[in-house]
Amino acid sequence: MMDMTGKSVLITGASRGIGAATARVFAQAGARVGLMARDAEALDLLAAETGGLALPGDVAQAADMEKAVAAIYEAFGALDVLINNAGVIGPIGGIASADAADWGRAIDINLKGVYHGMRAALPVMRAQGEGTILTVGSGAAHAPQEGWSAYCSSKAGALMLTRAADQEARADGIRVMSLSPGTVATDMQDRIRRSGVNPVSRLEWTAHIPPEWPARALLWMCGPEADGFLGSEVSLRDVNIRRQVGLEPA
Repeated sequence: MMDMTGKSVLITGASRGIGAATARVFAQAGARVGLMARDAEALDLLAAETGGLALPGDVAQAADMEKAVAAIYEAFGALDVLINNAGVIGPIGGIASADAADWGRAIDINLKGVYHGMRAALPVMRAQGEGTILTVGSGAAHAPQEGWSAYCSSKAGALMLTRAADQEARADGIRVMSLSPGTVATDMQDRIRRSGVNPVSRLEWTAHIPPEWPARALLWMCGPEADGFLGSEVSLRDVNIRRQVGLEPA
């Protein structure tokens, strides 16, 4: 496990699923973790468990993201890693039948939330001369799925935003990349399963990886072994990546 002792990490969508698992993995690696999500009660419990800093807020609101970054800097004196994890799957349904407000809300969280995080973090990291920005992406960025127009569109946009941020910030010592974890056994996956829409909903539960796997991959991506993926995407569907992360035997 990579040593993150003394490093400060801000994780969005930290109250459950991949975000909560990531908070635990980074805390075990010695990091000081800032936990951002809308569920303040869940954050308080996780903060008590990990020794982290609970930062209730909504990534869809630029001001909330700016406050979270400022709070991390005030508490720890630096922001070494930003993990843009917050995301929603809904609305699940056809383009013509989806609620327009719900569709827009998905874009606000999955795409604009990533932008708000980058926009708030980049000035701090530039002043430091270094930093890492990781976004939890999806295979849906590359291929449409029935009923997931908002999710696929927002994840495709977030991947392009990752590439754009790398182009702008790599020369300033900032590492930017995305993780495509595959299907993960989380509350989101349970909602997909219950929808019955598209082939992903019909996968056996045992086909989904545990949230600790992407959490460990995100930790690995903070090290130099992942530098070949700057400005692009690490896929946990790739068995070679799993082996490098230590999730599969060599």
